[in-house]
Amino acid sequence: MTGGSAARKTGDDTFVFRIAPLRFTPFPIDLASMFPSPSLRGALLPLIVVLLLPLLGCAQEQGNTASNEDTDTASVDLSAPSPVTGSAADTIDSDVPFVESPQPVVNKMLELANVSENDVVYDLGSGDGRIPITAAREYGARGVGIEIKPHLVEKARKNAKNAGVSDRVEFRQGDLFEADLSEATVVSIYLLPTVNMELRPKLFRELKPGTRVVSHDFDMNEWEPDTTWESDGETVFLWTIPEEPPEFVNLDE
Repeated sequence: MTGGSAARKTGDDTFVFRIAPLRFTPFPIDLASMFPSPSLRGALLPLIVVLLLPLLGCAQEQGNTASNEDTDTASVDLSAPSPVTGSAADTIDSDVPFVESPQPVVNKMLELANVSENDVVYDLGSGDGRIPITAAREYGARGVGIEIKPHLVEKARKNAKNAGVSDRVEFRQGDLFEADLSEATVVSIYLLPTVNMELRPKLFRELKPGTRVVSHDFDMNEWEPDTTWESDGETVFLWTIPEEPPEFVNLDE
């Protein structure tokens, strides 16, 4: 290869990036192995490409001073949804990128949690509000969403109004680690593994025994789930808060 850079899709969400004029061995990025969940994989792909652009750009600049023979044209598919949405002014930091749980996964999460009209469903990192809205619309439950991004809180409130469940759903802008969860009978999460582990002591401190906790994609390490559901690369875990915290949980963390 004498100049330019290229990225090509080889199937199964594997991308091979070739950088010139330096003679690097092509290296594969196997997103399917790194991120089994199709929804998370699709949302993170643009972020991975953005992180690689400076490297590709550097190689391209060097290539412009070399021969132009047999030059490849860069081609990257950016059709996947971005994990970050909203206005440039909305700069509040978040530990987790916004990635939507597909609606079939939302339905399965609420089904496994055995949600009913008697439940109060808290969604931590509620995004566009689909979990509390579905809980209210399909099961008659009351829903509460905790979301740190103001533009997502506004979007969720509009979605609840359009769905006709504003009287049963509320969305609060704030840090999920500072929220009072004691009212919840069901807690839903789609966070990252490290955030799940940070959150785990809070769940045992504040939730009543019998409260169900349901997570999309990521588990809680030693805390074995009651039920695990898997389909098409998506995973849902269900736990129930016990009468006494397990020995491996440090409530003071």
